[in-house]
Amino acid sequence: MTDDTKRQLMVGALPGYEPEIGRLIWMQEDTRRRTKETLEGLSRDALDWTPDATANSIGALLYHLAAIEADWLYMEVLEAEAFPPVLVALFPEDVRDEAGRLVTARGMSLEDSLDRLDSVRGHLLAGFREMSLAEFRRVRELPDYDVTPEWVLHHLMQHEAEHRGQIGLLRDLADAATAGDA
Repeated sequence: MTDDTKRQLMVGALPGYEPEIGRLIWMQEDTRRRTKETLEGLSRDALDWTPDATANSIGALLYHLAAIEADWLYMEVLEAEAFPPVLVALFPEDVRDEAGRLVTARGMSLEDSLDRLDSVRGHLLAGFREMSLAEFRRVRELPDYDVTPEWVLHHLMQHEAEHRGQIGLLRDLADAATAGDA
């Protein structure tokens, strides 16, 4: 018997949002779903593994993804002065070290990393839920650039997709490097 179920490749609007915003939020959620699929079954060793001392680990990239999403949400979209305390607690280290490299974020479990991503995403979803289309497209004038919340969602999807590619490559390299250890 063959499966005649046709895949439905369409964008929907997430309920509870202005429809145009809901479509971008749906895309944001689809991006995260795909990232989580890439991480399924990831070992603790692969989470911290790097091909060399100058490369990022998957754990560092996950920490970075969560921190950047929180930063764009609170600093640009919501124009806040600081993160709420509940998010500050999720980031005990700055996202970059003194040399400008991503923090290593070693010793965290995949579950901890996913919980951090989910927590930040909950804030993002809440931040956009009551937003009007006019507010979504209102330009935030910052010292170095002007930005809209609409562009922020676009950027966050691109940012995560690009790092998901790195995560997939790091996972493959880690699996190959540790295959002889098993």
